Amino acid sequence: MNHSQDVTRILFEGFQPQAIYLFYVLGFTSIAVFAYGVYVQIRKYRRGQPDASWGHFWTRFVDMFKTMMTHRTLKRRDKSAGRAHALIFFGFVLLFLGTATITLEYDFLEPIFGIRFWYGDFYLWFSLVLDLAGAALVGGLLYMMYRRKWLKLPKLDYQRPDRQPEDPDYDRSAYRREDWAFLWTLIIIGITGFMLEAARLVWLIDNAAIWETRWWSPVGALMAEAMLLLGFTAESAGIFRTGMWWFHGVLALTFIALIPYTKVKHIFTASASLMFRDPLAGRRLPAVPEDQETIGVKTITDFTWKQLLHLDACTKCGRCHEACPANAVGAPLSPRDVILSLREFANNALQKNELPDEVELDVHGKDVGQVFMETLWSCRTCMACVEICPVAVEHVPIIVQMRRKLVDEGNMEPILQKTLQSIHKNGNSMGESKRKRPRWTKDLPFTIKDARKEPVDVMWFVGDYASFDPRNQVVTQSFAKLMHQAGVNFGLLYEAEMNAGNDVRRVGEEGLYEFLATANISTLEQCEFNSIVTTDPHSFNTIRNEYPDFGGQFEIQHYTTLLKQLFEQGKLKLKQKLDYRVTFHDPCHLGRYNKGYDAPRELIQLLGCELVEMDRNRDNSFCCGAGGGRIWIPDPVGLEKPSENRMREAGEIEGLDVFIVSCPKDLTMFEDALKTAGFEGKFVVKELIELVNECVEFDETVTIDAEIVSA
Repeated sequence: MNHSQDVTRILFEGFQPQAIYLFYVLGFTSIAVFAYGVYVQIRKYRRGQPDASWGHFWTRFVDMFKTMMTHRTLKRRDKSAGRAHALIFFGFVLLFLGTATITLEYDFLEPIFGIRFWYGDFYLWFSLVLDLAGAALVGGLLYMMYRRKWLKLPKLDYQRPDRQPEDPDYDRSAYRREDWAFLWTLIIIGITGFMLEAARLVWLIDNAAIWETRWWSPVGALMAEAMLLLGFTAESAGIFRTGMWWFHGVLALTFIALIPYTKVKHIFTASASLMFRDPLAGRRLPAVPEDQETIGVKTITDFTWKQLLHLDACTKCGRCHEACPANAVGAPLSPRDVILSLREFANNALQKNELPDEVELDVHGKDVGQVFMETLWSCRTCMACVEICPVAVEHVPIIVQMRRKLVDEGNMEPILQKTLQSIHKNGNSMGESKRKRPRWTKDLPFTIKDARKEPVDVMWFVGDYASFDPRNQVVTQSFAKLMHQAGVNFGLLYEAEMNAGNDVRRVGEEGLYEFLATANISTLEQCEFNSIVTTDPHSFNTIRNEYPDFGGQFEIQHYTTLLKQLFEQGKLKLKQKLDYRVTFHDPCHLGRYNKGYDAPRELIQLLGCELVEMDRNRDNSFCCGAGGGRIWIPDPVGLEKPSENRMREAGEIEGLDVFIVSCPKDLTMFEDALKTAGFEGKFVVKELIELVNECVEFDETVTIDAEIVSA
């Protein structure tokens, strides 16, 4: 292949100098409008608080680049949308790079250095690639239009669960109009680009170098053939080209100018959000800096610059809305709507030249744009929203920061306040004396070591529900006997153990959390042990991910991992296998929070059970409703509970025998839901420990009742 330099496209071909000057004036005006918009956005972010997310800049950039190139977050649970977005994204990027390449040669390299490359073979391959890129862009946009217009997905309807139709800020049809304007603008830019190309080919039909190589622009060539069939001549095509050139050019420049002011800015904000994402977001909540006078977020300027950036990164895709358990059962919460409300508030307040007074900056309340207290308290902090967000918006830390202010001002349910007071006084959420914490050990046929008095290999951090709740005590005793049978050298903190604080922190009571964490860390550091085990995923999460911030560096594992190891080492042996048809519920704090998906399933397989997964499993598991302190707050009368919703999902499994859990709070929530959802007698809820107990071969001195408990 050796095409001459005649094979090219002359920029501004056939235009008078005055028209070229006008185009440059419009171009620089567009850039100026764009630059001012960028300045306004950066000024808005700078009005937020500092955020320590600048570290490891290059590593963050590479991870963001990989995410964007693979579209891995966009394809999850919605492959069609992810693929369509990939067509739009890569098509747009290639077209942008193509335009930049032309500008580089025409305005810089050729006039300054005499360098010219946009001709011959390079030009032909350039034309082919950009034609295919344009086709990909248009194809992706058409699918997105089809998706919005005909599929009518509930997550894209923008209906607000936190407002009533009569509320002034209930209507979000403006977002729908913006979405359609974005799609139509881009698709018109793409189609008019092809029309412009086709008109140029017909206009220059007598130029052999142009016409004979037209199929290097396949879409444009097809449209050129269509124009000829429609009766276009070279002269009429030239006139049509001139009008289309200006229409296409002005529309493209307008699109560029409006990027910082519209949905289009997600091109930049989503990338930045991915780049500055916290891999432990929600799993490890931020402590209150010692020099900070106030706790939590009261005004929009109390958010950090990164959180303000997150608000703009949201693309309104509705995946968090769809995944949220509170929203699924009709609570006044949609993670998307919280983010959008705060975005609107930030834009109204922080894009002004001068900041309003503090009253106008308050994000809490019932006025337009503010977030309701009921909305914040509906959150289960299950992390479903953070986990599925394709652009790394960190909803849970934002909600918890706002809760901290509510707690600080006493705006909470009286029963929750009473529970927090009980935790501060007694070290547990059950309202029991500290001395009763180890009472469950008295019925065991052996003595568990007091790790405060003698060294142990494994420290067992039991947790509140596993220690005090009668139904969970049965499970706790079973686990103790399993460890004893396996010969594990383990011990307890006895009455010195306090609530680990995981849910206290997610309620927003940061002061009490720090008191609990430092007290537990101090006690643990006075003991001699190698590792910690817990049957409570909530305790597991905070000890693993949050205690290190307070100096508590401990090796910790969930009981499922330990039991799996004990079987592998031959320290536990099976006397029988089970033929139950079962399903397994992934606890949020073990699964989504800490990726502990495999060990429970491997144990279930080891026991011989037939595992049938629910549709929502692993990272898409549906919260039981207990998280974020909600187990201490009564659900509204008449509203379906998340646990009941989950029971109905399990009830669809034909022939189900056992609904397996591996969390004390799950056992409490689901045994109650089994009755209220109408499935009592159809299957039972059991802790995985109880199934292991049925199968393990025990010495005579460690006998356990293997009867199914359905209290």
